[in-house]
Amino acid sequence: MEKNWIKIFTSANYYQAEMVKQALAGYYVESVIINKQDSSHRTFGEIEVYIHQEDFSDAIEVIILNQVNL
Repeated sequence: MEKNWIKIFTSANYYQAEMVKQALAGYYVESVIINKQDSSHRTFGEIEVYIHQEDFSDAIEVIILNQVNL
């Protein structure tokens, strides 16, 4: 992964990470999802959402406005 990306959200459920990604996209904050779950056992590992470091304050504001539980 490139430099200056930071993790903003982690979940065991893919749909929660996708909701965060879509909320961020609605406010033009670029984000990516990295699935670190085991492919055969979905109970191991997590889904992570990353953003550019310079978008951190905007991303936190979006998450708070949309009442996403961290």
